[in-house]
Amino acid sequence: MVDLSLPQYSQLPFAGNSVYIPNVGNRGIIVASSGADYYAWDAADPNHIPSACSTLKNNDLEATCGCEDQNTYSLITGQILGNNQLPCSLRNYRVEQSGNRLIISN
Repeated sequence: MVDLSLPQYSQLPFAGNSVYIPNVGNRGIIVASSGADYYAWDAADPNHIPSACSTLKNNDLEATCGCEDQNTYSLITGQILGNNQLPCSLRNYRVEQSGNRLIISN
């Protein structure tokens, strides 16, 4: 659960922002806001075996792995960005808003 009234999530209600939440999912979860909707994605690059470099780092509405190929994904669609043809898109989680809280589940 994400409480949007907490300081660490204060920018999330504004369009184009995202927040990394560690210690959940495979490598953490990234929650993003389009302004109208919220999206939650597993922070593990699905096109890499889990390693130190395969955790995605969020930057606004994109997330990039730290590995040499620097796979970059949309935090709205979960699809790979650029010319890479990779087999997997990001793993998404369901997000339900209840007042000032986001309930994230699979």
